[in-house]
Amino acid sequence: MDYDDDDDEDTLEQEEATQQIEKSDSDEDIICVVESAPVIEKDKTQPESYETDLEIEDSEKTFTTGQEDLYLEACKLVGVIPVSYFIRNMEETHMNLNHHGLGPKGTKAIAIALVSNTTITRLELEDNWILEEGVLALMQMLHENYYIQELNVSHNHLGSGGAKIITDFLLENTSSLWSIQLAGNNFKDDTAEMFRNALVSNYRIKELDLSHNSFSEKGGEQLGYMLVLNEGLQTLNLGWNQLHSRGAVAVCYSLRVNVTLKTLDLSWNGFGNEGAQVLGEVLKINSTLSYLDISSNHLNNDGANSLSNGLELNETLRILKMSHNPVTLEGALSIILSVKRNPKSRLEEIDISNVLVTEGFVKQLNGVFSVHPELDVLYGEVIGTISKRVILPSALKLIRTYVVSQNATIFEFFKTIDHLGMTKMPVAEFRKALTVQKKVPLNRIQIRELIKKLDPYETGTVDYSVFEEQPKSQ
Repeated sequence: MDYDDDDDEDTLEQEEATQQIEKSDSDEDIICVVESAPVIEKDKTQPESYETDLEIEDSEKTFTTGQEDLYLEACKLVGVIPVSYFIRNMEETHMNLNHHGLGPKGTKAIAIALVSNTTITRLELEDNWILEEGVLALMQMLHENYYIQELNVSHNHLGSGGAKIITDFLLENTSSLWSIQLAGNNFKDDTAEMFRNALVSNYRIKELDLSHNSFSEKGGEQLGYMLVLNEGLQTLNLGWNQLHSRGAVAVCYSLRVNVTLKTLDLSWNGFGNEGAQVLGEVLKINSTLSYLDISSNHLNNDGANSLSNGLELNETLRILKMSHNPVTLEGALSIILSVKRNPKSRLEEIDISNVLVTEGFVKQLNGVFSVHPELDVLYGEVIGTISKRVILPSALKLIRTYVVSQNATIFEFFKTIDHLGMTKMPVAEFRKALTVQKKVPLNRIQIRELIKKLDPYETGTVDYSVFEEQPKSQ
C-alpha cells in the first residue's frame, strides 16, 4: 500500500485503530446464526569473480552525494523517470514499491541508490516486471548493502533465469537477508534443484515464500530433500503449486528430521489422503511445527482420520487450517475428539469452516472446550435447525457495562484476567482467560469478534493497552 504522507504514520495508524475499536463498540452488535530479527553482521569479503555494474561513473560521488541526488543521477544513467514515493521515504525502514511499474531499468536505479542506504530493512517490489535484469541488480546491491533483511519480489516474471541468479546469491550465505518472498514467478521443477542446493547450506534465510509457482511432484521431492538438511528455515509457503501426493509425501517425510520449521503452508496442492496419511504419522513425532495449512487438498474422512491419529500425540501444533476439503461431519468429529483425548495438545485454532455440523457435534465440541478453553473451532452451519438471526451485544459493550457498575475501566478489567501482567497476551491465552472468567459471561462468538478487534492483522498477540488512558466515567 502506498502512502501520501511522510510523517507520523505509525502514530496515526495506532490512533485510528483505537478509534475504530471504540467506535465499533459503541454502535455495533454481533449478528450471528445459531520478535524482529537482529541485523546480521556480514562478511564483507566478496568473491573476486563477482562483478557489479551498480556504480555511477564518478565512484566518489556515491559517498559524497545525498541519497536523493544519487537516485536522481541513477535514473538519468539508466533512462527512467524517478519514483517520488521512493524519494519521500528513503529514510524509512519499510519501503513498499509494490505495483509501481518499475520494470528492470527502474529496479536497477533503485538498486543503485540502495547500495549505500542504511535505513531500509524491508524492501517490497512485488508486481513490477523486474525480470532477470532487475533481480540481478538487486542481488548485486545486496552484496554491498548489509541492512536489508526482508525482500519481496513476488510476481515479477523471473522464471528459471531469475531463480538461478537468486539461488547463486543464496549459496554464498553472507547476506543479512532472512526473509524472501518469491511467489508467482513461474518457477518450475528445474528451479527446485537450484533452491535445494542453495538452501541446504544456507542457514540465514528464515522465511521463504514459493507459493503460486509451478512445482510438481519432482519439485516437491527436491524441496523435501532440502528440508531434511536445512537448519535455518522457520516458515515455508508452498501453497498453490502442484505437488500432488508424491511431492507432498516427500515434504511431509522431511518433517521427521527437520527441527527448525514452525510454519508450513501446503494448501491447494491436491495431495489427497496419501499425503494426509504421511502427515498424520509425522505429527506423532514432530516437535517444532506450530502452524499447518492443508486447505483444499482433496482430503476426505479417511484423510481426516489419519490426521487425528497424529493429533492425539502432537504437543506443538497450534493452528490447523483444513477448510475446502471434502470432509464431512464424521471426519470433523474425529479431529476434535482427537484433541480432547490429548491433554498436552496446544491447538488454538482448527478451521473446518466448510463442514456442516449438527447440534450433537456442537455439544461434543463444548466438551472439548471444557478441556481446552484456549481452542477455537471454525465450522459451517448447524444443520437440522431453523436459522435465526440472533443479535448479541458485543463483548466490549458487556465489559463496559460491567466496569461502569464497578467504577473501574476496561483496562483494569483486562489486567485482572492477565496473569502475565504485560498488557500484551497471546491470542490463545486471551481466549482462555475470557472463557474461564465469570465476571462477564461471554460466548465463543463474542470472544472471537473481540479478538478480531484487538488483533485485526492476526499477529497472534492481543494488545489491550489502547484502553489504558480511558477514564472510569467512560
